[in-house]
Amino acid sequence: MSVTVSPTLDALLDGPSGLLDMTFDQLRTLLVVHETGSALRAARVLGREQSSVQKQLDILNRNSQNLCGEVLTVRQGRGKDFLFTPTGEATVELARMTFDKWLESIHLSRRRLGRMLTVGTTEFTLPIVSRAWNRVSEEFRQREVEFKVAHVRTKDVWSRLENRQVDLVCGSIVSTPEGDLRLKEYEVVEYARGKALLLTNLPESELPDAPVETSGLGRVPLVVPPAGLVADLLATWYGPNYRDRLNVVADIDDVHYGLSLLRSGFVRGCMIVTGSIGRGMAAQDDPDAVPLRAIGLHDDLEPKAELMTGAFVRRADLERYGPGHPLNRLWAAVKEDVRTYTPLA
Repeated sequence: MSVTVSPTLDALLDGPSGLLDMTFDQLRTLLVVHETGSALRAARVLGREQSSVQKQLDILNRNSQNLCGEVLTVRQGRGKDFLFTPTGEATVELARMTFDKWLESIHLSRRRLGRMLTVGTTEFTLPIVSRAWNRVSEEFRQREVEFKVAHVRTKDVWSRLENRQVDLVCGSIVSTPEGDLRLKEYEVVEYARGKALLLTNLPESELPDAPVETSGLGRVPLVVPPAGLVADLLATWYGPNYRDRLNVVADIDDVHYGLSLLRSGFVRGCMIVTGSIGRGMAAQDDPDAVPLRAIGLHDDLEPKAELMTGAFVRRADLERYGPGHPLNRLWAAVKEDVRTYTPLA
C-alpha cells in the first residue's frame, strides 16, 4: 500500500544525518563557548573536562563543514578567544532562539498543568507574597508545585506581566480617577493607597516643612529615576516631557542609590518617595549621615494621582484554569490575606 508523503514530511525524512545527529547538549556547549570565549572557560562553567568540550566543538565543526561548507569556530592561538565564523554566529543565534522557545513551551506546559508557579514582587511588596505563600505552602509542597519568586523592579511590573514572565505580580502603580486601561485585562487586589512624599536633605530655611504643591516641583532640585513609579507620577502631572519642565540635579537607577546620594550630602535636593519610605528614612538617626526630612505633597494638578499597592494577575489565566489550579489557589490566598492586612504606617 502506497503512502502519500507531504512536502514537509518528505523534507524531514530527507534531512542530512549530520543535522539529525546534532543534540541539545552540543548546542548548549556551543552557546557556552560563545559566551565564555574558550573551551577551557566553557568546561569550567559546564563542570566538564576541556577535552570533552573540544570534542563536541570538533563534531559540530565537522558537521557544519559537511552541511554548509564552513566550520562554526576557528582557533586563534593560545590564550585567545575562539573566532566564530558567519555560519557559527548564525548557528549560535538559531540555537539561542531554539532553547528559548523550548524552555518557554516547557514552562507554559508546567504552568498549565499546575506544576510550576512564578510570582514577581518588588522589594517593598515582598511581605504580600510571603503572607499569601504561608497560607498555601503546605498544600503546594504536598502537590510538588515548583514555586518561584522573581525580583521585579517597579518599572518592569507591566512588562513582566505582559510578556508572561510571571503568573502573578505584587507591586505599586500610579492610580488616577480615569483608571489605567492596562488593568482591564487583569484582576486586582488592592492593598493600600497613599500619597507620595518629598524626601529632602535641604535645610528648613531653604525648604519649609509646609507641603509642596505638585505644580511647584519645578522650583525644587529633584533626584529622579528614568522609569518606574516616580517617573509615572511625574508624567501624570507634567506629561511625557516632564524632565524639560523640572530641575533634575541627579539621575538614579533605583531608590537606594537616591537615598545614599541624599544622605551623603553629595547632592542637595529632593526625591519623591512612597509614604512608608519617606517616613522611615526621616525617622532614622545616623550621626554620620546628613539628616533627611519628609515633606508632604499637595496634589493641585489634574489628573489627581495616588500610589496604589496591590497584586495583579491576568484574568484570562484565572478563567483558563480550574479552581484547584495553584494560580487560583494562590490568588484566593491573596484575596483572603487582604481582609486582615494592615497598611504600613
